[in-house]
Amino acid sequence: MNLSWWKILGVILIIYSFIAGMIIPLKPGITDFKPDSAKTGETIVCEVEGYNSYYTQSTEPIRAWLKLDSAHTLGAQSIEVIDDRNIKASFAIPVYLPVRKKVVDFTLILDSDKDGTSLLPSAVFVTQDSIDLLKGDSLWQNTEISKLNGKTHTSFPFLNILNETIRNTYYHVPFWFAMFIILIASVIMSFQYLRTLEPDYDRKASALTSVGVLFGIIGLITGAIWAKHTWGAYWSFDVKQNTTAIGLLIYCAYFVLRDSFEDGEKKARISSVYNIFAFATLIPLLYVIPKLADSLHPGSGGNMPIGSLDLDSTMRLIFYPAIIGWTLFGVWMAELILRSDRIKMKLWDRI
Repeated sequence: MNLSWWKILGVILIIYSFIAGMIIPLKPGITDFKPDSAKTGETIVCEVEGYNSYYTQSTEPIRAWLKLDSAHTLGAQSIEVIDDRNIKASFAIPVYLPVRKKVVDFTLILDSDKDGTSLLPSAVFVTQDSIDLLKGDSLWQNTEISKLNGKTHTSFPFLNILNETIRNTYYHVPFWFAMFIILIASVIMSFQYLRTLEPDYDRKASALTSVGVLFGIIGLITGAIWAKHTWGAYWSFDVKQNTTAIGLLIYCAYFVLRDSFEDGEKKARISSVYNIFAFATLIPLLYVIPKLADSLHPGSGGNMPIGSLDLDSTMRLIFYPAIIGWTLFGVWMAELILRSDRIKMKLWDRI
């Protein structure tokens, strides 16, 4: 029992991440705003659709603003609550805007004492016929944003486009982290074999690599499912998808290489060298090249990684245990593969 505590811990953490990742709700947000375009000088009546919202249960009047920039905010003239998920808000757009652009986008800010504050970036694009900064400054009636409400109960952040698929953060990303940790351990075993020529190190490297590649394939599949819901296609030939597939194919060749040798010592020596080479190619393929090219993937092509701004404290309570859990489970799987290989070797020695 004392030697198996880490296996039990791994299973517990995986179960915890699955349950908590699925049952904890998302914060209220905004999924739709109509119309999405307008002209200056118009009074637009906007239809706002909320998510996990309870507009009718707000004890105080709901407030709404269209934010142009940090210094210019336009308050709603009136707000009508239709139901828990829908409201109507009217905004009077001045004839001139205090900016040197023909087309500008406004961010919608919605505040309720029940749901807290919700944002919808680029909710509406406003076009002005002509640019006049002086008139724009004189006509603009700024509405101060103050005393915003916050929600205190446990919830995940609501991110536009991602919506409920943000939960895949606890499955797709931990598989990649666990894969890298396991493959690093595999490379260490390969180095150990080349240093000592002890066959057991080669068997450990093979077992760890098997699990690492499996986790990589699962990570690629969960990523493709995520891409379908956010990018519109399972495979959009994004540079991160392509380089990941290439990296996994390089690792799959590791097993083809092992099976092509009859001599055990030669197989172990060449496999160890190739294993080190495969891991060395994985780093530029997964981290360097995607950052240098255009990419839709978070953390690549100039995009911010999801963890830098959007991984809040609640998500971290599930995200990091998931990484630990899958890593421990992967090591357990590798241990079972290694035991199976050792049994096969003993059976061959008896023949």
